[in-house]
Amino acid sequence: MGLRFWQATDSGQYFADSKQQTDTSREVSAAEYFKAKHPDLYVYDIETYPNAFTCTVCRVSDDAVWRFEISNRRNDGVGFFQFLTQVRHSGGRLVGYNNIHFDYPVIHLLITKSGHISVGELYQKAKDIIKSKDRFANMIWESDRYIPQVDLFKIHHFDNNARSTSLKLLEFNMQSENIQDLPFEPGLNLTDDQIDTLIEYNDHDVLETVKFLYQSIKLLEFRDELSEKYDRNFTNHNDTKIGKDYFIMQLERQGVACYHRRNRRRQPIQSARESIRLGDVIFPWLQFKNAEFQRVLDWLKAQTITETKGVFKNLHCNVNGFQFDFGTGGIHGSIESQIVASDDDYIVIDLDVASYYPNLAIINDLYPEHLGRGFCDIYKDVYNQRKQFAKGTPENAMLKLALNGVYGDSNNEYSPFYDPAYTMSITINGQLLLCVLSEYLLTIRDLQMIQVNTDGLTVRLPRSEVNALLFIVDTWEQLTGLKLERADYRRMMIFHINGYIAEYDSGELKRKGCYCYGGDLDWHQNYSQQIVAIAAEAALVHNIPVEQTIADRAGDIMLFMKRTKVRRSDKLVITTEDSEEQLQNITRYLVTNTGGSLVKIMPPTEGQLKKSPTAPDRRVRIDAGWTVTPCNDLKDKTNYDINYDYYIKEAKKLVDPLTRGAGLG
Repeated sequence: MGLRFWQATDSGQYFADSKQQTDTSREVSAAEYFKAKHPDLYVYDIETYPNAFTCTVCRVSDDAVWRFEISNRRNDGVGFFQFLTQVRHSGGRLVGYNNIHFDYPVIHLLITKSGHISVGELYQKAKDIIKSKDRFANMIWESDRYIPQVDLFKIHHFDNNARSTSLKLLEFNMQSENIQDLPFEPGLNLTDDQIDTLIEYNDHDVLETVKFLYQSIKLLEFRDELSEKYDRNFTNHNDTKIGKDYFIMQLERQGVACYHRRNRRRQPIQSARESIRLGDVIFPWLQFKNAEFQRVLDWLKAQTITETKGVFKNLHCNVNGFQFDFGTGGIHGSIESQIVASDDDYIVIDLDVASYYPNLAIINDLYPEHLGRGFCDIYKDVYNQRKQFAKGTPENAMLKLALNGVYGDSNNEYSPFYDPAYTMSITINGQLLLCVLSEYLLTIRDLQMIQVNTDGLTVRLPRSEVNALLFIVDTWEQLTGLKLERADYRRMMIFHINGYIAEYDSGELKRKGCYCYGGDLDWHQNYSQQIVAIAAEAALVHNIPVEQTIADRAGDIMLFMKRTKVRRSDKLVITTEDSEEQLQNITRYLVTNTGGSLVKIMPPTEGQLKKSPTAPDRRVRIDAGWTVTPCNDLKDKTNYDINYDYYIKEAKKLVDPLTRGAGLG
């Protein structure tokens, strides 16, 4: 069993040393506060090969690090079990990344054997987990775990396919000094030197997990507070699951059954549908004067659907030159490549429906059939409860999650809220009611539709017509029972519906899509070349030339970093005139004046192989026409010869289409 210490710096980076270090001159950092508050957290990670199992564990409170190895050269199995027993008896929790699915089931096998286990048994268990198609086949349920688990992968909802994020991608987003991929192919029998390298890699992954734990402090503390308050373990719940579970708790307290037992397993009670007649879920009183809106309504009423995803994705209508696009997820529409602004004569106003989907259900008695009318009463109670707690409190956050999570889960076939007819009643009526509002607003002289999107819309109109807008807002609110929240914009700089900057009257900015950077981005998103969005914003909002912003920020190379990712079945290489070098599947790089070409190599398709069994691999250039320099390890690197022309051109792609257009205002 090895022991090392890690010392945190003020910047949040860490370095290893052979002995514990102290520095009493530094002020207490957020990380140190967290350490003192959470002495029970032990971050860990395992690596498994046919002849080598390694595990590194770091105690967060004092940065003590332990290494364990089971291989042909040594066996720390019993010592590892004794260590885990001490952690258990001290009330400790093990923190990992995707550990509930992979790491913990492997070490649980070691625990059941009190550490008397071979490396072959551990490797076989790891293979069984990786190969299994049943996500529950190797699950160790919470009540059976020897030590409580904290899984950052689950907390951040990275187990959702749309948000799936590896630790390596997080290393890029956290701007880590070294992005290090697995050094050896899985399944390889390792030499002693390779095992030593594997242990260093294991240390590295634990270090990066510790860093991500610090980024997750508020999320974990929020879950700890809820767990204590409601006497239920919310630790590894993603945000949506927290809300759904709270709602289920309230339903069950009211005597509404959400599950039943079948074959010794808890099964959700649901309202599955073979088909849904949309005419049965659309509000019967809905009608339009505008022929295009009425055409859409008539078409929807005539449809019977057997699935709820993408069934009318090409449905749209054009009203006064503005296109409304309908879908099962919501309504969308926007002008593109324009800047719209308020001035002395015109104003840009945004109208959003307050808690649209929850209130749509509450006011119109919409509910999953199997949960009954009491569902709406509980929904309303949760909504009213939330208003009693200040924003920023755990109660307010949890109740917001409860309100918003239920609708999405009504289309989840594993959920007790599952009723696709309820899903359709919310989403279709929600879209049509925004069309009602749009039809009313389009009667205002010189009003222009700017955007419509799921729960609201944006318009530009003469200031002299604002009272007419307010009258329409009041009329619509009385008709629907819903409330509209108003925001006034100085400007909207719109690339497309999912990419824009909106400037409020206060000067605050709302960024969307390609204009997001820094804190606007979620951890599962791509943090590449943030300088592009920064420079585009400076040009559009402050009239600062793109070239000037990029020159001013040239010293911060992290803003220029890009990353690419290829599948395990593919290869990533960098080529020059006389060489080709394989890179990591996840590679960080800069576009530079010197370097090589980045190429993704993929196996031939089945169709290509049918035509020719010797078909060559497919090769695709990344950032074709530009040379790049890989930057996975930043040690001792000072000059990367960045090609600033590339970043200038990328930023201008987000600026020029808007500034070339005539715009409004």
